[in-house]
Amino acid sequence: MAGTTGGSYEIEIKSLLGGREGADRLRAEMKRVDPSFRKTGENKQLNHYFEGSGDWEKIASALADENDRKEFLELAHKAKDFSLRTRDADGTVLLVLKAAIDDTTSANGTARREFDKPVAMTLDALDKIILDAGFSYQAKWSREREEFAFGGANVTIDKNAGYGYLAEFEMIDDDPSRAEETKAKLRDLMKSVGAEELAQDRLARMFAYYNEHWPEYYGTDKIFVIL
Repeated sequence: MAGTTGGSYEIEIKSLLGGREGADRLRAEMKRVDPSFRKTGENKQLNHYFEGSGDWEKIASALADENDRKEFLELAHKAKDFSLRTRDADGTVLLVLKAAIDDTTSANGTARREFDKPVAMTLDALDKIILDAGFSYQAKWSREREEFAFGGANVTIDKNAGYGYLAEFEMIDDDPSRAEETKAKLRDLMKSVGAEELAQDRLARMFAYYNEHWPEYYGTDKIFVIL
């Protein structure tokens, strides 16, 4: 999610909302349950996912700050399962690396360490560095994102090409040993607003289908349904 710092751990659970009415219902329920509920931001995003292996040092060269480069390389070299991405959020370009810290995946998992830093270049220029480093495109994603503060958690409602409306309930922690405890808190919050957790196996099927067919959906309002 946008706004997290490098070296932090994101604990998040997704909920598939379906159409616009599902998103409207979730906003209304969060407002009902939490008087301090508020919108904290919104943006349009392009997210490009990469796969394979390559020269991490070359990718790190895109980062101007030496400490950022060190942090990125440390995570890259330690990660057993990683998700490498680039993002353009309303003109701000970011280099993103996520690594799983539980038994889910780095691409869609419920507990991940995240590196998320802006770079002073275009999305195409950053992509080229990664491609030249030996990686290849896995898929390109587009979405419109709204961000909210609710019950001590960060909640996003995304209108995703392919997926439709999807919510993410997230808390950030610097201690991965609290991941399961934090997930329990998030599930309680979701229950309070009637949000159903998207099962990891279904999410994996959706992710695989999109990766195979992404040129048909990227930059469009088209959606698919995978059970």
